[in-house]
Amino acid sequence: MVGAARTAPDTLPGRAAPLIPGLATAVAAVAVALAVHAVVPLLPAMTIAVVLGIAAVNLPGTSGLCDGPLRAGLNFAGKHLMRAGIVFLGLKLSLGDIAALGWATVGLVVGVVLLSFAGTYALGKLFRLDGDLPLLIATGFSICGASAIGAMAAVKGTRHADTVLPVALVTLCGTLAIGVLPLLMHPLGLDALRFGQWVGAGVHDVGQVVATAQTAGPAALGAAIIIKLTRVVLLAPIVAVVGGLERRRHGLSARASVSPAGAPRLEPAAPGKFPPVVPLFVVGFLAMILLRTTGWLPSGVVAAGSTAQDIALGAALFGLGASVRVRQLFKTGARATVMALCSWVLIAALAFGAVHLMGS
Repeated sequence: MVGAARTAPDTLPGRAAPLIPGLATAVAAVAVALAVHAVVPLLPAMTIAVVLGIAAVNLPGTSGLCDGPLRAGLNFAGKHLMRAGIVFLGLKLSLGDIAALGWATVGLVVGVVLLSFAGTYALGKLFRLDGDLPLLIATGFSICGASAIGAMAAVKGTRHADTVLPVALVTLCGTLAIGVLPLLMHPLGLDALRFGQWVGAGVHDVGQVVATAQTAGPAALGAAIIIKLTRVVLLAPIVAVVGGLERRRHGLSARASVSPAGAPRLEPAAPGKFPPVVPLFVVGFLAMILLRTTGWLPSGVVAAGSTAQDIALGAALFGLGASVRVRQLFKTGARATVMALCSWVLIAALAFGAVHLMGS
């Protein structure tokens, strides 16, 4: 009996038990976020989920719970449910919709993403941000927000705690876009179609794109979604390139650990220890895109996948938000915040230029 009692925590139910309170809280927060979004469509549910997480860990009545019995489940949600959300995100994409844009437009969108990525990464280095922060912020801002940050963190092996600041910044700047960009539509002389293209090319997260573009009507919303999803497709190749470079770096480090005389100083990393070129969940993301492109999936399955993506990504963002200590963020994230705002302006300018080229 004593032996059984000792081994019980090693069973799957025993290991899962500490996760349940945090996961249940994250799912409940998603339900609240979706309900608020249904009442106020201008507020994206994913943004609300992040804000609820930040509030939960910073309010006196709930901060102890977030750091105590809920922490294991919240950390699990921030890492693993984020990956599940990325897989389901693929069901929103169809290669046929992207091809309908025409090669010139697709080329311009790709150009915006690559220039945004390079420019934001350079800004991160210019502002002397530490570690993987420049890369994570560049990925999130140029491709698809928190989902892209999660994918890049996986291929780089970035600690979960180090993804919190990039997610907070992409949420902040995406929320600013919802309020600021519609005010600039008429001063910049944009009609509904071009405004939608601008939003799709320049706003970070899919939910933020929808919230911003819908202010100008269905034409703007349709254009914004197609262009935004074209950007999302670039998640896989960019992650693959970084994954390949990371494996090469690990290989060089392993070879450098052998002395000139041939005596090993350090044990080289085993091939299985190397980061994957493309994480398995990104392969799942690509598979979902191809499956959606075939047209074989009934609309009900696509809708169910969209709901699953909202729940998984919303729970992940709540978990990440529940790691953001506002007081600490103000102390350590000031330079990163200024850098992110500069990137936000850069990407908006690049997207604006691309929109005019699309119409020429």
